[in-house]
Amino acid sequence: MHRFLRRAAAALAATALLTACGATTEAVDRPADHEAATRGDAEFSARFRHEFADVDGVRMHYVTGGSGPALVLLHGWPQTWYSWREIMPALADHFTVYAVDLPGLGDSAGAPPSYDKATLARYTHTLIADRLGRRDARIAGHDLGAAVAFQYAAQFPGDVGKLAYLDLPLPGPAIDATTYRGLSWHIAFHSQPQVPETVVGNDVRDYLALFYPQVAFGGTAFGGPGAPPPFDDAEVDEYARTYSRPEVLHGGFELYRTLGQDVAANTGAPPITTPTLLMSAEGLLESTKATVAPRIATIARAVEVPRAGHWLVEENPEFVTAELVDFLR
Repeated sequence: MHRFLRRAAAALAATALLTACGATTEAVDRPADHEAATRGDAEFSARFRHEFADVDGVRMHYVTGGSGPALVLLHGWPQTWYSWREIMPALADHFTVYAVDLPGLGDSAGAPPSYDKATLARYTHTLIADRLGRRDARIAGHDLGAAVAFQYAAQFPGDVGKLAYLDLPLPGPAIDATTYRGLSWHIAFHSQPQVPETVVGNDVRDYLALFYPQVAFGGTAFGGPGAPPPFDDAEVDEYARTYSRPEVLHGGFELYRTLGQDVAANTGAPPITTPTLLMSAEGLLESTKATVAPRIATIARAVEVPRAGHWLVEENPEFVTAELVDFLR
């Protein structure tokens, strides 16, 4: 029997047993969904807490802790705030950390009117600057979260002290949307209307588990021989928990379908002067920098992360943490 049917059968059997014993599934003591990955971690929970704030029809989820200047952490695809979890304690020694689930993703509920990165940056800015009152924040973004971080700095330069831009070719003006979609099969695939939801919808966890190694260090997407899984089962389970929700899966693919809007917005934005740390996967610094430099005038430091593919934080957390702390504080 296919394992999905086995899972369904097991769930039905468990429900029947609880009912026979006079219990209901609602009576089971289990963590709220957004706490599923952290509730059993007493050390993490002692320093960080889950919070929500309403921003223009979206209930945005973020995890915060620490003290000092505000440091906003923005994830990419297919991840959530949880991508920063391993390095958050070290960062919280120097900063008040806000690891944000982007609008419509993770445990943020509701959808923004568009998933273009300028719109997501406005939602994030409203959360950080208006709801939380934190201006002159440090912003760190990875993958498509880096594009959101760039737009945050472009639209609200007075509210950003420093920027960390992690491993993303910046859409426009150095690279147009058509060329961008040709960078990798997954960008082209995710950009198609309805197709990825239809193909992936019933096998989200399997799809994510197969995707993550492709862009890890030595992964086939970089022309390597293949890489071992960069995340353990619990980490994949956490990402699958959120992306298995149809609205979140759709929102993730919308990040790619708005590339044309991102190119136009970034091309129209003047170069930002925010001091910026650029980090890339090993071997990709110069190609990444060529797309970033036309719109980031002050790249104060640019480094490759040794023995890291796309998952910089997870593949070399010590290096990334040291760079972020040294540059941002």
